[in-house]
Amino acid sequence: MSSCSSRALTILSTVFGACGLLLVGVAVSTDYWLLMEEGIVLQQNQSLEVKMALHSGLWRVCFVAGAENGRCVASEYFTEPEIEITTENTANILKMVRTATPFPMVSLLFVFTAFVISNIGHIRPQRTILAFVSGIFFILSGLSLVVGLVLYISSINDEVMNRPREPEQFFHYHYGWSFAFAASSFLLKEVSVCGAGVMSVYLFMTFSLCLLRGLG
Repeated sequence: MSSCSSRALTILSTVFGACGLLLVGVAVSTDYWLLMEEGIVLQQNQSLEVKMALHSGLWRVCFVAGAENGRCVASEYFTEPEIEITTENTANILKMVRTATPFPMVSLLFVFTAFVISNIGHIRPQRTILAFVSGIFFILSGLSLVVGLVLYISSINDEVMNRPREPEQFFHYHYGWSFAFAASSFLLKEVSVCGAGVMSVYLFMTFSLCLLRGLG
């Protein structure tokens, strides 16, 4: 392989790894994964009266309407926060999504480790094993993130399906920009992080082949 091709492959691998690290880092640290709104339907004019509205992330829940309006509380994983939730199903949704939290965190740890190892391998290309190891961590990062997203969606869907249907009440939810960012990061990581992993493995194989030819 020519030096120009090797240099371009190295640059692309670094850029893709940096993009994957940035995207998953922003997704994990922001709190607009899920937006929920619930209240009652006024029978007089069929208008909606919002009793509670909130947005939540992996670490914090912020209320934008209702009795807790303007208050943000940390998502407690060992003790329950003292907040007023309108219905039990909404409280259960906030509890269930916590099961997905470790996977984006593991994904962030994996992609950070892979990025560091990959750059050390690019700086010292004679250590070809580093390129291979970073490729494995890049791929594990993408897998951890998609598992977390699937668990997050399934936890919410299970609670929504079990929610009692009452005509005088309404409940709306949708995924926020933090979730969209995480989902987009996974799609990009399939191209970038996994691509960087494949490229790192390819670099490892290329350097190893050159080394064997030199010994031969």
